[in-house]
Amino acid sequence: MRIRLAHSPDADDAFMFAGLATGQVDPGRFRFEHVLEDIQSLNDRASRGEMEITAISAHAYAYVRDRYLITRCGGSFGDGYGPVIISREPIQPAELPKVSIAIPGTTTSAFLALQLFRPGLKTRLLPFDRILSAVESGLVECGLIIHEAQVTYEQMGLYCVADLGKWWAQKTGDLPLPLGLNAIRRDLDPQVRRELETVLLASIRYALDNREDCVRHAMRYARDLGVEQADRFIGMYVNDLTLDMGERGQKALEEFLGRSHQAGITPNALPLEFA
Repeated sequence: MRIRLAHSPDADDAFMFAGLATGQVDPGRFRFEHVLEDIQSLNDRASRGEMEITAISAHAYAYVRDRYLITRCGGSFGDGYGPVIISREPIQPAELPKVSIAIPGTTTSAFLALQLFRPGLKTRLLPFDRILSAVESGLVECGLIIHEAQVTYEQMGLYCVADLGKWWAQKTGDLPLPLGLNAIRRDLDPQVRRELETVLLASIRYALDNREDCVRHAMRYARDLGVEQADRFIGMYVNDLTLDMGERGQKALEEFLGRSHQAGITPNALPLEFA
């Protein structure tokens, strides 16, 4: 059975699915076709129900819940850290309404966190991998960075205005910030969904149990990170919460989407529905 498995072309997703991509994890009766695109594109494709399994932003679930169910494995949470607002020159969060901020997508979780952090800011949409250079060159005063840029921006002499994962933890009593989810299409047979989630979980377990080999595989997607940096970044977003978000992760996701609905940003996405 052909299954399109869509995820971002970044080190943590590559690490997570290394076992499947390299044939080290038994795919069962499925033939996986890996589709690699940036997260905003995947959110857009999920809104049309194109992929059988796809990474989506936690934010995007509010718009695709009629087509997809969440898997308990495969999520990415910022546990006391997360997307970072950066600037070329040091500024304070109170100054953000005066500047333009580059964002990586309108349905990214980073942008939803930004809206909860400071509503009504002036934003400019840019591909996620162009935001660092846009801030460095002065094209925009600030940028909202995701993926590997979170561990490299300081090397470029850029400044942290606010870490939204840290802010969220302080705001919610130490809950992690939900960022990415894996989702399975609702119209698949329930038995197929169960089997697919079992394979996904096996791939994540394989990666964590064979870290060195899977980090090596992920390096091709690490965007100039060194091995130590890549390993650090992967550890931030592939961990116990990725194996199973558990009660803590589910509570964080409910809080994130609940607050966004109360703020009038997203439609009601509760109760959450799992595969």
